Amino acid sequence: MGLGFNIALAVFAGTGSFLFGYDSGVMTDVIQSPHFLKFFNTSPETAIIGAINSTFSGGAVFGSLMGGLTMDSLGRRWTVLVGAVINLVGAAMQSGAQNLAMILVGRILAGWAVGLLSMSVPIYQSECAHPSKRGLIVGITQQMIGIGFIVSTWIGYGSAHVPETSSFSWRFPLGFQCIPCMIIICGIMFFPESPRYLVETDRADEALKVLRRLHYNGRNEDDIQAQFHEIKTTIEAEKAVTAPGWLIMFKVKQWRTRLLHATFMQVFTQMTGINIIGYYQTVMYKNLGIEGKRNLLVSGIYNVVGPVFNLFFITFLLDRVGRRKPLLFGTIAISIALVCEAAIGSQIPKATGARKDSLSIAGVFFLFSVSAIFSCSFGPISWVYASEIMPLSIRGRGSAFATGIGNWLVSTVWSQVSPIALADITYRFYFIFVGWNLCVTLPAVFFLWKETKQVSLEEIDLLFGERALGTLPDRLGDAKEEDVVHEEAKRL
Repeated sequence: MGLGFNIALAVFAGTGSFLFGYDSGVMTDVIQSPHFLKFFNTSPETAIIGAINSTFSGGAVFGSLMGGLTMDSLGRRWTVLVGAVINLVGAAMQSGAQNLAMILVGRILAGWAVGLLSMSVPIYQSECAHPSKRGLIVGITQQMIGIGFIVSTWIGYGSAHVPETSSFSWRFPLGFQCIPCMIIICGIMFFPESPRYLVETDRADEALKVLRRLHYNGRNEDDIQAQFHEIKTTIEAEKAVTAPGWLIMFKVKQWRTRLLHATFMQVFTQMTGINIIGYYQTVMYKNLGIEGKRNLLVSGIYNVVGPVFNLFFITFLLDRVGRRKPLLFGTIAISIALVCEAAIGSQIPKATGARKDSLSIAGVFFLFSVSAIFSCSFGPISWVYASEIMPLSIRGRGSAFATGIGNWLVSTVWSQVSPIALADITYRFYFIFVGWNLCVTLPAVFFLWKETKQVSLEEIDLLFGERALGTLPDRLGDAKEEDVVHEEAKRL
């Protein structure tokens, strides 16, 4: 079936990423609903709204960590399925909420599910992708996140036109989450399991059949056999590691390095400030003097920008220019855009008339610019890089840790403090992200990040100082780090 089937698998699995985007974006419009605010006796700038968003992110931390167990025990497909079921329950609770507790519990469950999906979908896509197209295939994750944001915004915008006395304005957007959940539940088992997971669980013959379904084009049987041999040999070698559990990731130097790369890739992505804009852009537009339904309209347009640029980038550039160069460009360009945004924000309170309108337009432009730049750098690359650098032996647990801690734990903190910061220090808030980007992200990517374009998952071992098809020391769980390194050196 080849590339077409591989893309279909990635898009369908990406429905889980759609839920990520939709669940993350839906509260942007819900917290602008007069009925919602009156029903729960709150306002967009209060700690209650921060709690609603942070409970979602907090649930995602534990969902991601849980994925480290289900990915290894149940497999990639079943982990996606479990995430969809949990999200379905959470969506139903939110839509039917009669009090704040139901909203909070529903958001925790939705976050739990999205945590599972956010770490499992990119791994599933990465393990099924051909090295030459892995950027495109895993980049679909970010594309579907962006589409989820678009759908959530326009559903929210349309629902806002009902009378202010109607709860439809927030119950329908929250309930809509059930539809993609049902799509995943009904369809995911019609797609194959990851060939690497099949080999790892001693189903090599089935894995070879899956590789043919994913990559065979009528002329490349030798290439498929070579891929299969490389996967099988590498996994057999990695099974020499006899220590189970999570500590193993920290005891092998190369694995620890790769885990830190994946984790900080997610941290750096959060520190671009993109999710703060996604969650609280309506508050930012209000600070720029844009209010009412015009505010929601601008939010809807903003959420279209990212997916358009992301689609162009993953289709035509990512597998050509690689990972490092776009990250370096994105770090500098996003920092410049945020500095410009802060400068504009400092002038808005003193401006009047036409000058204020001009400043508002400029402020919107630079927020849109952040989205466009992010979608050509950190957006897709964060998922691609973090999923492809993990060795198979720790891929489930390592991705769970990187996504749970690097992405969702950091997001939880910002979700809680951002509405307060935007209300109290307004434009000065942006300088936190600028400082981090220029002082931490830029030198780390420049000096430490590896280029992984068009390299097989097994060959990536060599980039981190390991043999692609080597073995690791026995009884590793009982060894000290120095002994591990010494024993591995003797083997080499």
